[in-house]
Amino acid sequence: MKNTGIFYFSSTGNSLYIAKKVKEKFEGKILYIPSYFGNASEFEDIIIVTPIYSFGMPIPILELISKIKQGKAITIIQNYGGMIGGADRLVYEYAVEKGLVVKGIFTLKMPENFTLVMSPPKIYKYIILKTCDRRINKVLNKIENNQFKLPKKKKTKKQTYLKNKANWHKIGNRFSVNEKCVKCGKCISICPSQNISFCDDNITFADKCIACLGCFHRCPQKAIIYNKKDNKKRYVNPLINENEIGKDL
Repeated sequence: MKNTGIFYFSSTGNSLYIAKKVKEKFEGKILYIPSYFGNASEFEDIIIVTPIYSFGMPIPILELISKIKQGKAITIIQNYGGMIGGADRLVYEYAVEKGLVVKGIFTLKMPENFTLVMSPPKIYKYIILKTCDRRINKVLNKIENNQFKLPKKKKTKKQTYLKNKANWHKIGNRFSVNEKCVKCGKCISICPSQNISFCDDNITFADKCIACLGCFHRCPQKAIIYNKKDNKKRYVNPLINENEIGKDL
């Protein structure tokens, strides 16, 4: 599987870590989805690694699937912190609707990173990370041996997903920076939707947020706050180099 395109979207490193494990197993090229503008026709095999957002798909995944050349076969690995909620079936139906052949969809538990309101205890993160290699390798062995599986037709939380997705942009309006901000510009450079900018020499958040929370978790000074509260429950996957997030590898 040397000519494999490994497409990933990651804000805190969970999907990137899985993508790197995919590359170790199958070689290929790791591509950061927001920076990719092709139709994947250059690849014989396509593996998409994505988090689950609100029982569904992050916006970059929707955009990628709609761009991939019709008739191409894809494999999807989804990771989640809370519940799957039928997100596997939802992405399957969406991909088929766009004319793609879905070989298989796999789901993997990874540490939760949507910590704006609440956060699991630290022991939870430790346990999930301690066992993730074994679970990832199990999925990769199934792919290697063509042991694909597709989600059965089942009830999804599509309406909840669509409602939440329609309100993701509002999250950006609830972010601000406190006195710890040194205006380094990292939040601007890593934002996948160009939602953050300098305005009158201040960090400004617009209304194009896609709820990835990369800026919140990865601010070097922990200066980005939500709803004017300094929530300290930040997360970056400790098994990866944080500077690799958002890069092609």
